[in-house]
Amino acid sequence: MEVKDKEHPLTLKVMRLTRPSLFSSISVTCDARDLPADLLNADLRQDVAIPGGLPYTGIGQVLLLPQSFGNIYLGETFSCCLCVHNNSSSAIQQVYIKAVLQISTERVDLLGTDTDEPQTLLPNAVTSSLIQHEVKDVGTHILVCAVSYVSLAGEPQNFRKFYKFQVMKPIDIRTRFMSAQLSDDILVEAGVENITSGPICLEKVSLEPSPLYDVVAIDSLYPSVCNTSVDSSIPGCPSLFGPINVLNPHDTRQYLYCLTPKSNRSSDAGAPSTVGKLDIVWRTNMGDRGRLQTSQFVHTPSGSPPADVVVKVTQAPSSATLEESVSVTLSFFNTSERALQFRLEFLSGAASESGCEWHDAVSRTLPILAARQTHLLTAVFVPLRLGIQNICGVRLRDLSNPTYIMDVTKFGQVLVVDRPPDELHAVTGMIDQLTVC
Repeated sequence: MEVKDKEHPLTLKVMRLTRPSLFSSISVTCDARDLPADLLNADLRQDVAIPGGLPYTGIGQVLLLPQSFGNIYLGETFSCCLCVHNNSSSAIQQVYIKAVLQISTERVDLLGTDTDEPQTLLPNAVTSSLIQHEVKDVGTHILVCAVSYVSLAGEPQNFRKFYKFQVMKPIDIRTRFMSAQLSDDILVEAGVENITSGPICLEKVSLEPSPLYDVVAIDSLYPSVCNTSVDSSIPGCPSLFGPINVLNPHDTRQYLYCLTPKSNRSSDAGAPSTVGKLDIVWRTNMGDRGRLQTSQFVHTPSGSPPADVVVKVTQAPSSATLEESVSVTLSFFNTSERALQFRLEFLSGAASESGCEWHDAVSRTLPILAARQTHLLTAVFVPLRLGIQNICGVRLRDLSNPTYIMDVTKFGQVLVVDRPPDELHAVTGMIDQLTVC
């Protein structure tokens, strides 16, 4: 808002530089048998804003100049033109123009320094300057434009104008972390939602890993979808969503990445770790470019504090046949700095919410585990229900500390399928023979 104490011979205008939009008209048509007959259709065919041959689509071929300041989104480049016009009949000496952008946390100088040369504006002359700024904060921004000059009486004069605008979020990102069942890998699911008022085209969506991890985009594991290698982290590589990844308002794209710890990473189970950040590049429907980088994602393993021993399934089939024994390999890793010895108890399927039962001894004593040592054990279970079933859990009791009991009920899952028809017929025939005997 400008406060006018007196009239100045100079006039300041600030115009935002934006791309035009496509003009779209409302197509009003009717059947030739209706009362207007072909009158409305004839008007549509004569409309210069509608492409020839497409009179009823509402698609325009005329560019419409911006009618308002418009929306500014985080990650875009704010551009504007500052024009100073001399309205008087005399030349104005020592004209300085300065522009500062006020944000909630800082002030950014956009135009004008103390070393700039002053300008002289002749009568009815105009001077203009272009300023650009990459928007990196959301919220209220105030553009302060100041003009100083020397009046005809030799007195220094100045005036200012303030322009306030809001910067909004263009994209909403929701992330979810999942731990792999048979390894130390971390799966990162990122949902990218367009919350702008128009469609955008995603040019790049990649996860930049921290030095502790290597990343693989899950899209690259299925090249047969696009008949070529797909990796969204490589510029120019085709995306699983097609060569033109258009995202309409309030639509969401799901991306999945696999983070693998590097071999030189120190093992500290349960400790938070920085895994990386998302880098997103998009363009609006008229080609304006925007870029957004998230802060570093921090992954904290869920559950209680780190245990002295980590139990995992290192080898297991992805599918099993109903009521047939299945062998799995269990790994016991001592994460502490002292030797440990545990007694292993196999939990029932009901206790671990599983459709399987262990086909093994009820319990056994494990050998002494030295610090940072791993022990492998092969166990057998029998699936009793069809579908995706959880592998049965186990319970560990520390022999040196009877109060220490740890239940491990989430090992992974296995797909249980029925016997093939030929095997069922063979078993039925054997039962019939036994019955006859």
